[in-house]
Amino acid sequence: MKIGYFGFNNGPAATPEHIASLLGWLEDAGFESAWTGEHVVLIDPQEPPSPVPPELPMLDTVAALAFAAAHTTKLKLGSGIILLAQRNPVVLAKSLSSIDVLSNGRLIFGVGVGYVPREFEVIGVPYEERGARVDDHIEAIRALWTQHQPVYEGRFTHIHGVQQHPHPVQSPHPPIVIGGMSPAAYRRAIAHGDGWYGFAQSEDDTAASIAGLKAASADSGRFEHLEISVTPRGAVDADRVKRFEDLGVHRLNIMAPGAMGMTGNGLQSFIEDTASELGL
Repeated sequence: MKIGYFGFNNGPAATPEHIASLLGWLEDAGFESAWTGEHVVLIDPQEPPSPVPPELPMLDTVAALAFAAAHTTKLKLGSGIILLAQRNPVVLAKSLSSIDVLSNGRLIFGVGVGYVPREFEVIGVPYEERGARVDDHIEAIRALWTQHQPVYEGRFTHIHGVQQHPHPVQSPHPPIVIGGMSPAAYRRAIAHGDGWYGFAQSEDDTAASIAGLKAASADSGRFEHLEISVTPRGAVDADRVKRFEDLGVHRLNIMAPGAMGMTGNGLQSFIEDTASELGL
């Protein structure tokens, strides 16, 4: 089982000093990866379905991953997840390809649709188009990353007569991980992804999601090629790791308890104790 850490760009620890220390602790402790979270804006006042208060600091995913690339040598660096419909895919392809180059091939490209309508309203993206835009943008980015003279004609993106270099270090491109726990997300992971990511999942939730992925893969058989990542709900010990592993999970991205408010010695102790408990 691969063990990652979720949310290094969020909360009061989202400062240069804290992030540099956190990434060092993770790398020294043997964690496999570090992942960002993303909301470009947070609605004010907070109301469902927004998950956190509007004043919570969240550093931009691209900036945080670039910073992490400069402060680590071994950790894989994942976007967990980029709300892709809210991004320009041509600009994002350049930014993320650059991070893969600067990290010597350690980027994991996690993408999702999003679920807070007002976040889309303020950015100017129609909420009802978000799924179609994600599908379009993934394939546009794939074309820019893999084709010398890229050509892509989609509903929202049209690419021809240009080049974009450098391509990512990883071949054919960084892993594309699709987040979400809906039938549409399962279909998207099977059609467009190298992996799937479930957030705040129990063992029962995960079993249901894996069943959904298998059902979506019934005609293609592509489920067998997916890497399954989960951020569990609640504390994680060795027994829980084994239960998730038995379900077919390949990576657990762990959050510290009270992670949105934890800093300093408490966070370091959590990372070191987790590494010891899980045998990293």
